[in-house]
Amino acid sequence: MKAVILLSGGLDSSTVLYQALADGCESYAISFDYQQRHRRELESARLIAQKAGVVEHQVVTFDLRLWGGSALTDDTIDLPQQRSLEEMSQNIPVTYVPARNTIFLSFALAYAETISAERIYIGVNALDYSGYPDCRPDYIQAMQSVFRLGTKQGREGNAVAIHTPLIDLKKTEIIQLGNQLGVPWELTWSCYAGGNVACGLCDSCRLRLAAFAELELSDPLAYAQ
Repeated sequence: MKAVILLSGGLDSSTVLYQALADGCESYAISFDYQQRHRRELESARLIAQKAGVVEHQVVTFDLRLWGGSALTDDTIDLPQQRSLEEMSQNIPVTYVPARNTIFLSFALAYAETISAERIYIGVNALDYSGYPDCRPDYIQAMQSVFRLGTKQGREGNAVAIHTPLIDLKKTEIIQLGNQLGVPWELTWSCYAGGNVACGLCDSCRLRLAAFAELELSDPLAYAQ
């Protein structure tokens, strides 16, 4: 069975890649260089795809800085730092990139249909404190309808299936799953800040660090002091 895996190089997407492999899928990774602030993640995606032994790793390049609208694509918008988990849960943050997962899934769908893949894996998570609107079950269900209605493969009764193995898991449960699957955490990248060393202060770093700490585990990723 062929599967396309959306691979950012982060903790969640890397776990999803290893889950697809564990599911017996012939795995094709796709990553996106959209001129994001944290383009460092692409190096992690490359290393993880290589280590996992994917059949192919595509990197799609386009520029969402053309219109910005997010702290990840507009340097004039400050990146949230040192927020508590409670603060993170209150509103959709400025790190939300408008329509990003819709764009990503559209590229992944085109790739999947071209290689006759049966599945697309994406590491969305509805329990993440950020509450991104394009990570929720109703959104995934709607996109599954688009896959069915908007492709030749779908109209012929063989729509590419979207798999979201992490959607109902806590971050600690994702780490536990990744440990079982052998995900190389030291190669992953979660930081939004844009440096070559993880800041430890942005929402993504803090969620990651809090989860490892709750499990009484040490995060092998190096952080700025």
